Amino acid sequence: MKRLILTIALVLGITAGAHSQFRWGASVGGNYNDLNFKQDLISIGASWGGSAGIRAEMMFPGIGFGIDLGLLYSNRATEVNLGERLIWSSQGYGNERIMTHNIDIPVNLKFKWTRMQGVEDYVAPFVYGGPVLSIQAGHSKCDAMKFSGGEVGLTAGLGVEIFKRWQVAASYTWGMTYAMKTRLLDDFSARNKTWDLHVTYFF
Repeated sequence: MKRLILTIALVLGITAGAHSQFRWGASVGGNYNDLNFKQDLISIGASWGGSAGIRAEMMFPGIGFGIDLGLLYSNRATEVNLGERLIWSSQGYGNERIMTHNIDIPVNLKFKWTRMQGVEDYVAPFVYGGPVLSIQAGHSKCDAMKFSGGEVGLTAGLGVEIFKRWQVAASYTWGMTYAMKTRLLDDFSARNKTWDLHVTYFF
């Protein structure tokens, strides 16, 4: 986590001193989240969640590259069937819907096609990718689980910019660190795997 914070600081320091086009906007979206447990002991069901917040973009004119940043609230939910195992069913657990409330801070390298003979004024595709730091601000009550308090993911995505104001993007995030683990089995931990679709309007 310290390395990620240092990377963010370095990126912001470099871009602050460079000639770049900075703008920010409001973003809303939805996600489809699954959990990847270290062991295949119980069945897992992916579930829907949402996100909202602000995104910022710093693009370097003429080369198409830039930095995409964000500060977002998101909730990610998953169905976890603890009732399939006696160790939890004996305590009254069944099919539990577990949700985490997160503050997400993505830092992405972005490439946007900006040399298309004027077409980019109407439609401009882009790709992006980078790390995301998620701080768990809360979670649903499930005493069988111990939550990590935060996690780090790696995101890859693509999208399209419309009329230089709207951006529609889809991405996939691999959890690099665990999001939660069971209290009774120390080695039974899970990482998030998340599909995301969001729309951003830049001011």
